[in-house]
Amino acid sequence: EVQLVESGGGLVQAGGSLRLSCAASRFIFDRYAIGWFRQVPGSEREGVASINYNDGITWYASSAKGRFTISRDNAKNTVYLQMNSLQPEDTAVYYCAGVVPTDSRWSGILPMGYWGQGTQVTVSS
Repeated sequence: EVQLVESGGGLVQAGGSLRLSCAASRFIFDRYAIGWFRQVPGSEREGVASINYNDGITWYASSAKGRFTISRDNAKNTVYLQMNSLQPEDTAVYYCAGVVPTDSRWSGILPMGYWGQGTQVTVSS
């Protein structure tokens, strides 16, 4: 079964931290890089970070570099997004999905079309 379940969101004060979890079905976890996206109502969903399924190489959006860390636990079929130094601009619904790079240079990430329900992250000022 293809399934993605996000969790770990919540309300946090600016400067605080959250760790998001993405529990993926083995079908996705063993075949694709897993990425995190976020979306604010009225805006397009944007890629935040991803991690390869085979070598663990990571990609981060410029807004996430230095603050967010993505990791995988292969035994648990779970991808984590550790979010530190959160800012109000990080407020969004966060989703995970299998991803592929936009190009060979990994300028960005593209979702494979399978999404979880998302988890809300709200950062107060």
